[in-house]
Amino acid sequence: MILEAVMLNVKSGTEQEFAKAFQQASPLISSMNGYISHELHQCLEVRGKYLLLVKWETLEAHTVGFRSSSEYQQWKQLLHHFYEPFPIVEHFQPIL
Repeated sequence: MILEAVMLNVKSGTEQEFAKAFQQASPLISSMNGYISHELHQCLEVRGKYLLLVKWETLEAHTVGFRSSSEYQQWKQLLHHFYEPFPIVEHFQPIL
């Protein structure tokens, strides 16, 4: 299992629109081969800051499978214009 972790900074004033778009985009990612689950957390201290956690069976399920899919193109159209700056995506594996 691989954990994708992304800190999302959403442009001020677009938080409600982002939440709706994320809800609309969620079925796109959850339909992918190798997808396990995802969670979006809203920061309590910083308005517009979110943490996206996605569990994948393998790194390639995300970096190759999802990112080369038509679903990813739709995901980008729905969500990428909300971010400022554009987020850094990191992947983690369990050690225990």
